[in-house]
Amino acid sequence: MAKKKTTVYLDESVLRATKVFAARTGRREYEIVDAALRGYLGLSAVEAVWQRSPLTEEEATQLAYQELQAMRRERVSPQ
Repeated sequence: MAKKKTTVYLDESVLRATKVFAARTGRREYEIVDAALRGYLGLSAVEAVWQRSPLTEEEATQLAYQELQAMRRERVSPQ
């Protein structure tokens, strides 16, 4: 996936801990921040599920829209 540069403001202690952790693990600071955000946002779990899925991105999107439409129809005319 493509990377984009951005600016974020972090508490000094968080930045210091990030730098120390990056140095100890031989990784770059942005890799530590990226991994932390992915974990916080639950993206690691989502990506693991996507890797196991036989659906293409287009098929998954189509299925999601079909389910959304079905839920909307159900809400409008409950049985």
